[in-house]
Amino acid sequence: MISQLRQQLDKARLPRHVAIIMDGNGRWAQKRGFSRVRGHQEGAESVREIVRISRNLGLGYLTLYAFSEENWQRPPKEVQALMHLLTHYLQRELAELRAQNIAFRAIGDLSQLPSKVRSLLDAAAESTIHPAMTLTLALSYGARSEIVQAARRLSEQVRRGEMQPADINGEVFARSLYTGDMPDPDLLIRTSGEYRISNFLLWQLAYTELYFTETLWPDFREEEFLQALLDYQQRLRRFGLTQEQIEAQELRVPHY
Repeated sequence: MISQLRQQLDKARLPRHVAIIMDGNGRWAQKRGFSRVRGHQEGAESVREIVRISRNLGLGYLTLYAFSEENWQRPPKEVQALMHLLTHYLQRELAELRAQNIAFRAIGDLSQLPSKVRSLLDAAAESTIHPAMTLTLALSYGARSEIVQAARRLSEQVRRGEMQPADINGEVFARSLYTGDMPDPDLLIRTSGEYRISNFLLWQLAYTELYFTETLWPDFREEEFLQALLDYQQRLRRFGLTQEQIEAQELRVPHY
C-alpha cells in the first residue's frame, strides 16, 4: 500500500511547508489501558517517522505543534513527563538531525521551559548552518500571544522612531512573528478527528490547505502522511483568484 501511495505522489507538487497539530496521544493510551505518558512516548515515535519521511521526500519545512501555552494547565506529573520526553528526544535525535542536514528550531514562549530543555534547544538550533530541511517545534506556543508580542515589538520600534506607523503592512507584520523567515504553511494536518486550529499559527494559516484525519497521532505514520500529501495534491490553490486567472498565469509561465 505504501509503495503504491509513493508512486502516486507527484514529487514536483509537494507542499514546501507542512504544519501538524499532533493530537490524540492521551486517547490512544486510554483506549489501550495505558498511562497518558505511554501515549506521548508512542507519539514521539510518530515524530521520528514523519521527520524522516519529510526529509526523504525533500520537504523544506516541517512545523509540529508539540506543547501549547494552554498545556501548562495539565496535571503537573504529565507536564513533567512531557518535559522529560522532550529532553530525551533532543538528546537522542540531535546527531541524526545533523547527519540528515536538518536544522532545528523552537518557537513559543521558551522562557517558560525548564533550563535544561532551553539549553538543549539552543544546542540543537546551532547544529546546522545550511540545512536541507527545517524542523520547528512549537513549544509553550500560542498564536494569539505571538501576534500580541509582534504588535508590541512594532509599536516599540515606532516609539523609538525606527519606523513610521504607515510603514507597517502585512509583510512587515509577518516578519515580526516567530516564523518571520519561513514561508507560510501550504498544508496543515490535524490528527484525532478534531476540527479546530487551537490557537496555532493563526496569521500564517490564512491560505493554508487544511486536512483533518480521525487517526490518532501515535498511529499517524508513513501511510497516513502520504495520504494527506496526496489529498493536498488534489486541491486547487486559488489564493482569491478565479480558475480562468490561474490558467492564464500558467500559460504565461515559460517551459524549458
